[in-house]
Amino acid sequence: MKSLAELQALRDKMKDQMGIRGDDSKNIRVVVGMATCGIAAGARPVLHAFTEEVAKRGLKDVTVAQTGCIGICQYEPVVEVMEPGKEKVTYVKMTPEKAVKVVNDHLVNGNVVTEYTIGAVAK
Repeated sequence: MKSLAELQALRDKMKDQMGIRGDDSKNIRVVVGMATCGIAAGARPVLHAFTEEVAKRGLKDVTVAQTGCIGICQYEPVVEVMEPGKEKVTYVKMTPEKAVKVVNDHLVNGNVVTEYTIGAVAK
């Protein structure tokens, strides 16, 4: 680093790569449960699949993040999708392959993948 401008440019570049945006109120938030139960059930590859697929598709209005315990350990890995003005969607028993389908169907095309949601699995 030779200047403050270089540091600012690096920060902006990293914010873009991490999915951090200035106005989160308009973003779709994808939150992956990464407590010990989620990690043991395979949440880390699911998080990576979401991050990679969102980046590959260049989805600028989607933020992928991790959180601690969501509270439904028997359904791990758990992913919550929160869209402004819509009800939260909870996906359960996720895999990296399911994550790719959720990005394509739900995040890109706006169609909830109901067979992966807690309502479909808990019955």
